[in-house]
Amino acid sequence: ELIALESNYPNRLVCLSMDITDELQVSEAIKQISVEIDKLHLVINCVGLLHDGSLQPEKSLKQINSEHLMRYFQVNSIGAVLLAKHLLPLFRHSDRSIFASISAKIGSIGDNKLGGWYGYRASKAALNMFMRTVAIEYSRKSPQTIVVTLHPGTTNTRLSKPFQKNVPADKLFPVERTVNQLLAVIEKLEQGDSGEFFSWDGSELPW
Repeated sequence: ELIALESNYPNRLVCLSMDITDELQVSEAIKQISVEIDKLHLVINCVGLLHDGSLQPEKSLKQINSEHLMRYFQVNSIGAVLLAKHLLPLFRHSDRSIFASISAKIGSIGDNKLGGWYGYRASKAALNMFMRTVAIEYSRKSPQTIVVTLHPGTTNTRLSKPFQKNVPADKLFPVERTVNQLLAVIEKLEQGDSGEFFSWDGSELPW
């Protein structure tokens, strides 16, 4: 879909291929961006992995697989902090800017009442910690940049498709609604919000 949009709007959209788990690719992609522009105002990291073939969310300890756990962390956690590392020069300007990463309420330690989904939960909790720590460093090196994590709600995508059975109809959001809700939250962010974790409705979530 993005490739089709790029052909329709070549002056407004440029697609770059990048594996977020490969730091060299992250670095090279951001170098390409730096050739075209010298500052960024909004970055939304919307990379996430919940299931992929044999990799499925665990229901019990007996399903824990160390390779699967590492994959969850590579995609859901480490990629975001690599972005933060290499994007910093493009955020070091005087304008208000936002670096938002899509997290998940299931990554909240305080909200964990059901258990299960070890790898996904832990990797999203790690993402939250990474971004909280990034926010502290950015406050010194790029103080006008607001760094947050966002819970989008259950959205009707391939990621959630196998797990939608028990989701109430009014809590399963079309992609367009999720996008608009998150952009509304981003629009209202203030400097004091940096380092926090917000839900799609603007409410603050517990760590």
